Amino acid sequence: MSSLATHSDMELYTLLDRQVRERSQASLLDFAVYTRSHYEPNWHHRELCRLLDEFAARRIKRLMVFMPPRHGKSELVSRCLPAYLLGRDPNASIIATSYSAGLASRMNRDVQRIIDSDTYRAVFPDTELNSKNVVTVAQGTWLRNASTFEVVGKRGSYRSAGVGGGITGMGADFGIIDDPIKNQEDAYSAVHRDKVWDWYISTLYTRLEGEDACILLTLTRWHADDLAGRLMKQMAEDPTADQWHILSLPAVCEPNPNPCDPRQVGEALWPSKFPLPILEKNKANGSYFWNALFQQRPAPPEGSIVQRDWLKRYRHLPENCTEWLASWDMTFKETRKGSFVCGQIWCRKGANFYLVDQHRERMDFPKTLVTVKKMVDKYPQAKPILIEDKANGPAVISSLKAEISGLVAVDVKGSKEARLHSVSPLIEAGNVYLPDERWADDLVEELLAFPNSAFNDQVDTLSQALSRYKRKPSYAKMTLNLDIGAQSNPWSM
Repeated sequence: MSSLATHSDMELYTLLDRQVRERSQASLLDFAVYTRSHYEPNWHHRELCRLLDEFAARRIKRLMVFMPPRHGKSELVSRCLPAYLLGRDPNASIIATSYSAGLASRMNRDVQRIIDSDTYRAVFPDTELNSKNVVTVAQGTWLRNASTFEVVGKRGSYRSAGVGGGITGMGADFGIIDDPIKNQEDAYSAVHRDKVWDWYISTLYTRLEGEDACILLTLTRWHADDLAGRLMKQMAEDPTADQWHILSLPAVCEPNPNPCDPRQVGEALWPSKFPLPILEKNKANGSYFWNALFQQRPAPPEGSIVQRDWLKRYRHLPENCTEWLASWDMTFKETRKGSFVCGQIWCRKGANFYLVDQHRERMDFPKTLVTVKKMVDKYPQAKPILIEDKANGPAVISSLKAEISGLVAVDVKGSKEARLHSVSPLIEAGNVYLPDERWADDLVEELLAFPNSAFNDQVDTLSQALSRYKRKPSYAKMTLNLDIGAQSNPWSM
């Protein structure tokens, strides 16, 4: 009885193993799990594998993947995928590149190790490499070295190179570019970005084998004008240019996520490895790099509507500031999913305007009312209290007008971009000062990225405040008007 059970168990095990191997021939995720026993995929790896399967089948011919550092994209894109492609088609030719020849060679060796493994041979027995290192071609041999290897008895090959390196003399059914920029220095160098672009269009692109050839670009965004940025700009401006399928996954989920993203706003991409407290430490290193490297939203370093060198910072608020006001953006929904409620306190000294304080938080209606009251108690001199007469603003005013004086409903005109443009001369002239505090760094990056920033609550609140200052008559003019009996409100828009 025992031997029969053991025999039955063996047959079942063999059957299950065969089924797993068969699935691994058609699914990159199954292949990765089967050939790398330690591999534990998160949901974003599954989504990436789904797109890479479409890429392998050539149903997606241009694919971009943006993910934060150390989130597993290279494991799938540069190690598992090439071995998988050559297993599915031993005659395929692959060119794989990265920012340096050394890193590309390490990836090459990792691919070779996968193909040499017993588990790989169990899935793809027809794909094998020369058992020896072969540096040069000889009659009846197949190359195998740190930059190139060939599939024994087939036409398939794999060539690795650094971006900018030579890959002439070889065509590609699949071109893979993994992190073409190494660091901040290269990212900020226009010369280096031009070099990467020239290499892409004059070298890699010319190696493609016909209309069915596919390109995969995966990277962590460093700069708005990186290779991905230029390709996306080209795609938007020219409908005849390559049209790319883009998977962009930020470290922390933001509003309007990719449709494939199952997270709620504020949730981490890979919480078991990079929980929110660890991500917050990275964010503390600087908003610009956080938005670029981790959130895949690089702002132009110099800015868009507002330029970086226009912004002034202060450490100590000047004495005897006058003309205080509060400005609020009141767009809120459910706390975890909605936009931020943002309130700012401003004052004026001479020709200059100073942001004094800010409260920014996802809040529901009751908490918003409590927060406004607290800010009024903290800054009773900050009147008027400007609240946009849209979204939830009217409800807030209606609820608080019996308790708080100075609430002003602001009927804003024009688009958000037009409003920031209208006050940008004040910023350009150096008359707007932001506190030298860490929380203000987020506002700076939102200003520089706007209108392409993920959030715009801080910009809207700032525009509303500066617009009121810009349109408010001077005290001299106010005095003159009062002397002749004018009854108009000097704070009116």
